[in-house]
Amino acid sequence: MSAPSMTKFITKRPWLKRWIVPLANWYADAAGYRKLGLRADDLIPEESDTVMLALKRLPPKEAYDRVFRLRRAFQCSLSHQLLPKDQQTKPEDDYLYLTPYIKEIEAESRERGDLEAMIVHKRNQNQS
Repeated sequence: MSAPSMTKFITKRPWLKRWIVPLANWYADAAGYRKLGLRADDLIPEESDTVMLALKRLPPKEAYDRVFRLRRAFQCSLSHQLLPKDQQTKPEDDYLYLTPYIKEIEAESRERGDLEAMIVHKRNQNQS
């Protein structure tokens, strides 16, 4: 699910961060999902088992808000209209609410895979 990230590389270099952050903000605004009232994590496809499990782990209010945002965006899309400025998602409100759950589930899956692949050797009593 997760793609390689250059976040750590960019944040360690202030000169690069000053150049990339405005570009990233422009790109997020140009994508248009905020004008429909969506957040970035609303765009994650629900087809994978990891995302489905993460959606089940969301707090009830966050899950309800997500469904509301998706339905409202669908209605706006059908009517070919954008939300009024006061209802559009502001950059400070566009935070990652689903990604931490996805990362947690992926870590659990890796740990489960490591534990299942572990080979346990029984020690002989004679070899103390």
